[in-house]
Amino acid sequence: MSTPRPLGRLVSLSHVHDPATTPLYPDDPEFRTDIVATIANDGYYLRYIQQGEHTGTHWGAPIHFDADGLAADQLDLDDLLLPAVKIDLRHRCGNDRDYAITIDDLRGWEEKHGRIPDGAAVIAWTGWDAKWGTPEFIGTGESAGHQPGFAVETVEWLLRTGRLGRRGGLGIDTFGPDVGTDDTYSVSKLLYGQHRISLECLANLAELPASGAWVLVGGPLYRDGSGSPATIFAILPG
Repeated sequence: MSTPRPLGRLVSLSHVHDPATTPLYPDDPEFRTDIVATIANDGYYLRYIQQGEHTGTHWGAPIHFDADGLAADQLDLDDLLLPAVKIDLRHRCGNDRDYAITIDDLRGWEEKHGRIPDGAAVIAWTGWDAKWGTPEFIGTGESAGHQPGFAVETVEWLLRTGRLGRRGGLGIDTFGPDVGTDDTYSVSKLLYGQHRISLECLANLAELPASGAWVLVGGPLYRDGSGSPATIFAILPG
């Protein structure tokens, strides 16, 4: 007799980490893999992986933008398990790479689904997950570096009204929660300065329901880490 699973269905919200297809944020370290042992020569297979802490699907700890913030290994485990809501903004972002997610976007979501739970991971589905592995993820020509993100006043509202609770965070399928043209990273600085985390370069958001799921952030907890490449699981309602 099989043992019943205590959780609902699991969905991976992470892209496969692959140097051939993983887009790199401008000026980030090279992502490479080197084979250092083979079964034929050594009796086992082993690779040396070199990548930045924010390569591919990853999460960021407060210290990433707040010098006094907590590092990855200093967070509580509860910071990495959050109720999730998905805001489908593909219709807004499809023709506007600079779209800034508004308070009205979130209020419109709440009119359909109820109040965003306190301490939630508020995840924006911009449609960028479908661009993964293509030049369109980063953009080409005049569109290079342009990506949608959260407006500063929207994140201020989430914090002020308690919707991000004492933990909470933002999630998005782009390189990060900031609009790509904001080279001051206003949203990131605001978020991390308030002891919140960010989930970035998310995948498979079509599988995530608008509400009722949880997200679990997995991956190595580096000492003094600014975050980590991650396998982020969605735990769907049973």
